[in-house]
Parts: sequence; C-alpha cells; structure tokens
Amino acid sequence: MPDTTTLRVADLPQNAPTAFELHPGPDTQKALASELGLRGLRKLRFVGEVNAQGRRDWELTGKLGATVVQPCVVTLEPVTTRIDVDVRRLYVADLPDVSEEEVEMPEDDNVERLGKVIDPGAVMAEALTLALPLYPRKDGIEAENTTFAENTTFAEKGIKPMTDDDARPFAGLAELRDALKKDS
Repeated sequence: MPDTTTLRVADLPQNAPTAFELHPGPDTQKALASELGLRGLRKLRFVGEVNAQGRRDWELTGKLGATVVQPCVVTLEPVTTRIDVDVRRLYVADLPDVSEEEVEMPEDDNVERLGKVIDPGAVMAEALTLALPLYPRKDGIEAENTTFAENTTFAEKGIKPMTDDDARPFAGLAELRDALKKDS
C-alpha cells in the first residue's frame, strides 16, 4: 500500500474523528490481487474513521467492501465472492513488548501496539486477507468425499493414486510374520 494512506498519530485531533475513504486504483488492486493469489479484485473500498480512546490510545473502525475472484478448490474454475466486513483495530500505547519472556496478551485480537502512524491502507489489506474464503467452491460443486475417509484418493488422470497401505510400507510385516509361523 502506498504511504499516502498513513496518518501521523501526532497530527490526529483528540476531540474529533479523522475520517478516511480509500478507493485504490486498478494498479494497486492488481498488485494486491497478485500478492494475495487472487485471479481478480474489483470494487475495493475501505471507509472509516480514527478516534481517540482516552489520552494515548486510538481506535480505527471501518467498513471493507470488495469483489474477489479465486480459483475453486475442486475444479480450479473462477469463483466470484462479494466481501463486506466491519473492521476494528485498537491501537494501545502501553501494550506489553512481546520480546519479553512472559507476556500476557490481550484476548482481543484487534489490539495492536501504537506506533507513530496508523495506516488504514495496511489495515485494509490485512482485513481483506482475513476475510477471503479459505476454500472457495463454485456453486453446486462438492469434493468427492468431504469427510476424507480412508478410501479417498486424488491423482491426475492416468496415474495410479497412492493408497494408505502404500504409505505404510511395514504394515504388511505382521501378516508376513504370521504366515511364516504357520508354515513352520
């Protein structure tokens, strides 16, 4: 994300919200799509504000919207998904240093250490990454066996798939030992 999205904490007003509205252009969307392994990224928009929380902490709240195109995990065909999520980050001045041996971390995973700047562009990219479907599937497509039982096999056409027994080369030794005992 370009540095033009950063807000210097020292310049933020304590008594009024600082609004932001990001509409990255095609080049930025293309770069972000490439970085995230997407086939396409459209209508990316992040709107929100930064507010003071007490004397030293800050809160960023916003709404992220985007349309993403990813490959289907089963067929590799394009899958288009609309993402609309609320985003919240709390920047805390007195957050413990994680390099210490024992640190109690806050339960809220939206809490971050306050630095000299707050970057809505970086928050937008992170929120988009977290909102992406992990296993996108084309409508009506299911995996051969979604429970992945022992007999599920995957291989390209013309190649014999590896079985669980192939993965355990010593599994047949007990049977061989028993067969040798019977012969003796």
